[in-house]
Amino acid sequence: MTEEQSSEESKSEFETQASQTDIGVVQEFILFLRHNKKWWLTPIVIALLLIAVVAISAGTGAGPFIYTLF
Repeated sequence: MTEEQSSEESKSEFETQASQTDIGVVQEFILFLRHNKKWWLTPIVIALLLIAVVAISAGTGAGPFIYTLF
């Protein structure tokens, strides 16, 4: 392969990657878990999301109802 063909190939690959649509954070994270077999991260992420939901909703009118659960 010549240098010119190599640069055309990489440019074509770059253009192909750039023209693809963004898959989103959640789907990208799921693909990461599936590809790297890191399924043990799933419960940690879910627990952190639940804590974040409780922390955010504690500042709203639902705060007194949440505190009665604990």
